[in-house]
Amino acid sequence: MIAATRFIPATLLLLGLAATAPADPVASPNPPASVTPSHSFTFPEPGHFKMGEIIPYKHTAERDLRLFVEKPPGWQAADRRPAILFFFGGGWVAGSPAQFAPERTYFAARGLVAICVGYRTIPKGDSGPPAVCCADAKSAVRYVRAHAAELGIDPHRIAAAGGSAGGHLAAVTALVPGLDDPKDDLTVSCRPDALVLFNPVFDNSPGNYGHERIGARFKEFSPAQNITSNAPPAIVFFGTEDKFVPVATAKAFQAGMDHCGVRCTTIFYPGQAHGFFNQEPYRTKTLIEADKFLVSLGWLQGPPIIDSPGFTP
Repeated sequence: MIAATRFIPATLLLLGLAATAPADPVASPNPPASVTPSHSFTFPEPGHFKMGEIIPYKHTAERDLRLFVEKPPGWQAADRRPAILFFFGGGWVAGSPAQFAPERTYFAARGLVAICVGYRTIPKGDSGPPAVCCADAKSAVRYVRAHAAELGIDPHRIAAAGGSAGGHLAAVTALVPGLDDPKDDLTVSCRPDALVLFNPVFDNSPGNYGHERIGARFKEFSPAQNITSNAPPAIVFFGTEDKFVPVATAKAFQAGMDHCGVRCTTIFYPGQAHGFFNQEPYRTKTLIEADKFLVSLGWLQGPPIIDSPGFTP
């Protein structure tokens, strides 16, 4: 096994706490006493995307945008379960909600309502910023929060997750003001209560990924330039050989979150390139760490449940 290198925030070190110590998540007024997960898990076959329940969350001129929802065994609308939304990567120009099908299935087995989000990508030939992507991501979180009661979700325990450009979108929903769809009900918050990010595009400033699209407007789109003490707790996964988002960018984001007193745990995987989490054994490794993170927030109970090829306990 290749051990991951952890980056522990200075504030946690000063307090003598581990990176997985309980944080102070947004309080839920009436959380369920417990969620009983399944006790075994096998990833779906490669290339197979079980659609699950398909819910249109937004109408656009191009098409209706959909959520692909997987509910846990024994789900009931009165459960008030935690939820996690996954945003696919692809440089804002490509990709599919199927990217996070294994993660969605895993967290549904663990007791969450797990959702893969469809959103508009930038049209071919358009060299502008990912404005529609950001607006759609915020619309998706707002839809889930506004419809939490019928989805069996606790509106105070919604996580946003994503990889690469999808990680950027998840972080945008949490950190970046504006970029809303003008048709959205802005009285409903698009801020998730936790972030699970896989080599996300954090920084769109000069010299960093996406700047050629965003240009002088980078402060409007870049999560790294919009960190505040209101940011939710986060876990971040990075390969040390990432050529698109370098280690220095990940460390700078971690430092920014730490400076604002926000819990953030960054785990580096030696020798791994961009997108490493899409293959075993790193899909399983990152899932285990994400699971532990959600346990530490009080959203899940017990140890991770994984029984899959490539998994090394």
